[in-house]
Amino acid sequence: MSSPAQTASAAGQRTFFGNRSLTQGGPRLTGEHAFQAVCLAALGLPLLVLLVLFADAFRDALPRLTWDFLTSYPSRRPEAAGILAALAGSAYLMVLTAVIAIPLGVGAAIYLEEYARPSRLTALIEVNISNLAGVPSIIYGLLGLELFVRAMQLGRSLLAGAATLALLLLPMVIMASREALRTVPHSLREASYALGADRWQGLRRVVLPMCMPGILTGIILSLARAIGETAPLITIGALTYVAFAPNSIYSAFTALPIQIFNWVSRPQTDFHVNAAAGIVVLLGLMLALNGVAIWLRNRLQKRIYW
Repeated sequence: MSSPAQTASAAGQRTFFGNRSLTQGGPRLTGEHAFQAVCLAALGLPLLVLLVLFADAFRDALPRLTWDFLTSYPSRRPEAAGILAALAGSAYLMVLTAVIAIPLGVGAAIYLEEYARPSRLTALIEVNISNLAGVPSIIYGLLGLELFVRAMQLGRSLLAGAATLALLLLPMVIMASREALRTVPHSLREASYALGADRWQGLRRVVLPMCMPGILTGIILSLARAIGETAPLITIGALTYVAFAPNSIYSAFTALPIQIFNWVSRPQTDFHVNAAAGIVVLLGLMLALNGVAIWLRNRLQKRIYW
């Protein structure tokens, strides 16, 4: 049985060590809490601003979000104007852009990651691809105007717009595909070689199925960005008022961002309501594409691991 003096001494030690730990841990916890608060504010403020902007646009757009708005062609009367021509133009534009950009981008990524030997030329190409991903989109519009519209004489056609947007997407598709290829362990490639497969067989049956979720996610997110691009299309001379859907790749076209830009620039307030409705539809399409990217990634990952 301990004496009162020993009990008092032990209580004093606990108090001493307890106070010491609080003294040492207090400033660290305070700094950590402050850092967490800053990170939470960095996450919450942009989301809050985006939510407020979307709520304001949705409130303005609510009277025009009808089926007739989606299935009507543009009109000079705001109450009769719709976005059918712009929706069809955006859909055709995205399909053509994907047809041009995906084979070129994924092929370039596979060559640089799997076949190209390290050299100065390869390093120069990699640096330029990284830099091109940060070039403003209007520069691609100027390049498309000179190359596709004037030099190749494609005019203000759907094909010229798709080729210009494909130039914009190529660096992002290449970088996303290369990052996805790097996630596959090198030991899997060596295992396929050990089983007698050549490089192409190992790439086709082992590497590409493993990294396909990452490649698809990068491609879909790039297309989701391209569907909202306006500057390159305006630069190449895409029309702001087209009262018909394109019927060939050489047809004149308009797209949803251009239609919104046209309505916003008009002085009548009724057209501004139409622009708000177009913004809500465009955001809905972008969210749908992002949802498809998440669904594809989760579905293909389950196939790989099961």
